[in-house]
Amino acid sequence: MKFFRIAGLLAAAALVVSSFSAQAQIQPHRVPAYTGKAQARPVRSSTSYSSSSAAGGAKIGVRAGLNVSDWSGDAVNSVMDLAGYTNGAVTKEMKPGFHAGLYATLPLGPRFAIEPGVFYSEKGTVLTGRIPLEQFDFLNARVKATARMAYLDIPLVAKAYLTDGFYLYAGPQASVLLAGKARVNASALGFSAFNQDFDIKEQFRPVDFSVTGGLGYQSQSGLGVSAGYDYGLSSLDKNNNFDAQNRVIKASINYSF
Repeated sequence: MKFFRIAGLLAAAALVVSSFSAQAQIQPHRVPAYTGKAQARPVRSSTSYSSSSAAGGAKIGVRAGLNVSDWSGDAVNSVMDLAGYTNGAVTKEMKPGFHAGLYATLPLGPRFAIEPGVFYSEKGTVLTGRIPLEQFDFLNARVKATARMAYLDIPLVAKAYLTDGFYLYAGPQASVLLAGKARVNASALGFSAFNQDFDIKEQFRPVDFSVTGGLGYQSQSGLGVSAGYDYGLSSLDKNNNFDAQNRVIKASINYSF
């Protein structure tokens, strides 16, 4: 009997030991708490704008380029009649010139800006007519007058960026007349017989008003290109003897600092 009692005690002890060992095996592994500084993860914005959009801050720049100008209305007779050489059939051509000046780009948001500027700009037109003397028709006598007008353009345009870099612009423009010349050349049988300059500034309004607009591209490097059109609103002749307005096609390169 004593032997069976001792065996029972040993069996009970074995069960107790085995249960403690099983509990030790299933205890979960504890990870020590992290006590370092928390680091913020960068969050990417769904929309980004480079310095070529209006979000790059206020900038100043220089712009220069070509003008191709003309007059509308009945201006085809004006310069030659003022010079006293022809009142007959007159044709006109577009006159080449240039413009150059400074501007400032002032952002109004990530996609909009206003841009005032000051530019020297050459405008005018080229008129060709026949000398009204029938006895000299066989000589093919003609008169060519080139109106050479110099203005100080002062535009104030609004710019809207369609995509990063590409934009449209439009706004009013005042142009102060600096000089006005008419170069008259008379020719016969293909040879120049007369060439003279006339000052016609006093015949024109001192200030011309127009609207200007166009499109362009501004790169992140600061270099840009644009093309636009000036549509004159006011009549050029201050005495209202003829109705004519400036029309100018422009192509430019610019650099923003």
